[in-house]
Amino acid sequence: MTALPILYSFRRCPYAMRARMAVAVSGVSVELREVVLRDKPSEMLEASPKGTVPVLVQPDGRVLEESLDIMRWALSQGDPEGWLGHHDQNLVSASDGPFKQALDRYKYPHRYDLTDGNAHRDAALGHLGALNDLLAAAPYLAGARPAFTDIALFPFVRQFAATDAAWFADLPLPGLQRWLSALVGSDLFAAIMLRYPQWKAGDAPVPFP
Repeated sequence: MTALPILYSFRRCPYAMRARMAVAVSGVSVELREVVLRDKPSEMLEASPKGTVPVLVQPDGRVLEESLDIMRWALSQGDPEGWLGHHDQNLVSASDGPFKQALDRYKYPHRYDLTDGNAHRDAALGHLGALNDLLAAAPYLAGARPAFTDIALFPFVRQFAATDAAWFADLPLPGLQRWLSALVGSDLFAAIMLRYPQWKAGDAPVPFP
């Protein structure tokens, strides 16, 4: 049997979520290795010493250790829903940069010696407001159906919304809230959020999706 690419992942990591969503929609098969972050396998660290997920190890030994690169790799194998047709690099960079920095300080203020993260929560609203404005004209950033940009941003908006769900629900962001609800409730998201046991060397391969 031909060896599958190996995807080291962690169920709740937003970077890993978007990588798994792209892999799942592409039709490509990988071997999934679920990681516990406090007990990272030596095999993953040998492939990617930076020690973050996701990591994709291809059968020829090439390693991809950035989630966006894994998304692009998967979609280059197959893109049946045309996700690569909408890749707004400016929106992705804003999400992965200033928005993610504000999100981290809002969700985990103690990590940054902050009393609370409210100032950073409020700073993130500019990004969310811009997304809401874009979503006033269509259900997804890509138009009628989600694509690369939507999926690249979605796990981080989900994480922001879940930090204080009642507060988020009261925001005047109807387009963004509908978009988030649709993606959270999608069959694709349900499929990539199945629970897998921690991978250990010697375990039988777990095909994904």
